[in-house]
Amino acid sequence: MAPIILMGAVEVARIPVLECGDPLVDLRESSLLEVDPRQADPDGAYAMVREGVAVRLERAARLLPDGLRLLVTEGYRPLALQTRYFDEYRAELRRTHPDWPDGHLRSQTSRSVAPPETAPHVAGAAVDLTLCTTGGDELDLGTPVDASPEASGGACYTDAPDISDQARHNRRALCAALTTAGLINYPTEWWHWSYGDRYWALLTGAPAARYGPM
Repeated sequence: MAPIILMGAVEVARIPVLECGDPLVDLRESSLLEVDPRQADPDGAYAMVREGVAVRLERAARLLPDGLRLLVTEGYRPLALQTRYFDEYRAELRRTHPDWPDGHLRSQTSRSVAPPETAPHVAGAAVDLTLCTTGGDELDLGTPVDASPEASGGACYTDAPDISDQARHNRRALCAALTTAGLINYPTEWWHWSYGDRYWALLTGAPAARYGPM
């Protein structure tokens, strides 16, 4: 696999944000997307993304092979929840690797949970998703959504070699549609895609992010 820039890298944090003001929109109102309630919260934040992200998701949905749909599991994530996820995963890694220096620990944590200050979900710029059939059956993409590198043996990485041919085929279909629609993937998580955030700006060469924390 090619070298991966992690979400905790200083290059990501250095990207400026020129907030464009796109509102959050509810993906449950889209006729082209499926939204799974597995991460539902009382305020419905999980189903919200920036308008520019929603437009591109619908574009990607139209590019999928016949019979397939995008199945969204989480969009916007409030800062407090992102902070909790980051702290919990960092503590888990600390228990397993007590000898890791703080900087390395932070970097390794960001493989699976982005630091709160640069997290695309906090900006409403990211979405976690998978594929399902038009009948609602979820496809095999090699690991569950949100599987950690430890739990999946590294199979959560988008280009992981040790997955089935069918899972690889399904990942390629997902990647082709979303990339063509203008979203970018976080290579440690096949399900994580974003547009307009700092990580997107770094990878695409944009001078600034369009979306900052909400």
